[in-house]
Amino acid sequence: MPHTTRAGPVSALLGLVLGCLALGPALGWGFTLLHDMVFVPEPAFSAWTFGLAGGAARVVPSDAVVTALSAVLPGELVQKLILLGIFVLGCSGAALLVPSDSLGPRLVAGAFYVWNPYVAERLLMGQWALLLGYAGLPWVVRAVWSGRRVALAMLPAAVGGFAAMTVTAITATAIATGAPKAVQVARLPVFVRVAGLLALFSLPWLIPTAQRPQSIDGDPVGVDAFAARADTPFGAVGSLLSLGGIWNAHAVPPGYDTLLGAVARLVLTLAGVVFFLRGAVPYKKGLAVAGAVGLGIALVGVSEPGREAFKQLVGVWGGFAVFRDAQQFVAPLALAAALGLGLLTEAVARHRVWVGAMVLVPVAVLPTMAWGALGTLGSVSYPESWTAAREAIKGDPEPGDVLVLPFEAYRRFPWNGGRPVLDPAQRFFAVPGRRVVANDAVRVGDMVVKSEDSRALAVEHVLEGPSPDLRGAGFRYVIVDAGTGDERRQFGVWLQSARAVVDTGDLRLYRLDGPIAAVRPVQAR
Repeated sequence: MPHTTRAGPVSALLGLVLGCLALGPALGWGFTLLHDMVFVPEPAFSAWTFGLAGGAARVVPSDAVVTALSAVLPGELVQKLILLGIFVLGCSGAALLVPSDSLGPRLVAGAFYVWNPYVAERLLMGQWALLLGYAGLPWVVRAVWSGRRVALAMLPAAVGGFAAMTVTAITATAIATGAPKAVQVARLPVFVRVAGLLALFSLPWLIPTAQRPQSIDGDPVGVDAFAARADTPFGAVGSLLSLGGIWNAHAVPPGYDTLLGAVARLVLTLAGVVFFLRGAVPYKKGLAVAGAVGLGIALVGVSEPGREAFKQLVGVWGGFAVFRDAQQFVAPLALAAALGLGLLTEAVARHRVWVGAMVLVPVAVLPTMAWGALGTLGSVSYPESWTAAREAIKGDPEPGDVLVLPFEAYRRFPWNGGRPVLDPAQRFFAVPGRRVVANDAVRVGDMVVKSEDSRALAVEHVLEGPSPDLRGAGFRYVIVDAGTGDERRQFGVWLQSARAVVDTGDLRLYRLDGPIAAVRPVQAR
């Protein structure tokens, strides 16, 4: 495959610059906490980290990798290195994949691959693990096609976990079916090797899932809740073709729905796809198939019959719930469009000035992705009360778990600028010998996707009563880290016999003295 000696380092530098521009205030000291992006200082390994407690093993092995890295580097630095690494890895990977002897077309492809609606929306959803797999996708295509370093190329997706590996599996298998005959003959058939590596890298979340005392039932409501939606004037289909269409209306850059910008992004993506299909790309057939399959999966969820089909699949096996958020599968289409724009650049832009201008086009058509989506991203420090509460829990030799109230999955903390974030308590207060129980049910408008955690379902039933027996439910500590005034007064009545170990405006930690009941496994209902 033709390449220039400078393409790798120059495209990596471009990715770093674009990453700094996109993250902006998120690069300040502290943690970026938004939606599913939850990092904590000094995280500890727990059963939940390895998928042996809680709901589906979606944090496996990404949380374990972060925990290991945080033992060597500050957690704040680990998060920033990962986020910048996504831009560097994705930009350089796409650039090196363009079959061109010129540097300019490669840089255009790299810029578009990391600066588009897919990356912007997934970043604002906090789904860094999925984006890590997305960043590694061009490297997977390159490795599978050449038959070299396939395992190394799959590592980013392996760290990302279930969803990242699923997207990668679709792309890798499609590329493997059309790999050169020389690769097939010289080595173990590439398809067999790819399938084996995909299975091997899936073991971290497959094994804990198989070891659970009960299976995880996916809630069919999630198919409706997480289906692709229209975030442009062109409906759900046009939004997907623009690489947007995420289910969460709050995870889009400011001003994203303007007509001029929407037209520009749609035209840019379609132009890239057309030139990719017309270009002389050796792996064109495989990537085209992967892009079509991914777009097809996303489109299935747009129609009512398609959603019903997904619901049937989820009813058969909870693992099929990965197809609920089907917009994530347009990732191969984004790669094809990026490479096509590189080919378009080579065809029409012979002067360096025009090439430089085309590198800036992805930023120009999505300007509000810059500076942390105009300040949507930020960096904050956890309050001192959180650290004090963790130390109190850690220093107590008595048994019993930790309950987090209100029993809702997402929080808007004043100290986090009111940004919605998955409650960090489950990670922050994880200490050896105790389990932190929080609700993982997700509310989307009027729909509620029920919890996948049997313990959380049991606690939900306990909390329905006027005076819940929290000791009988196995709890030694209760954390109240948010809630309305009425909710806090209700919690005060529940915990009037408990001792307030930490009591601040940010957080209250209650200790329940006396015998704590042993917890028995509960079947999910």
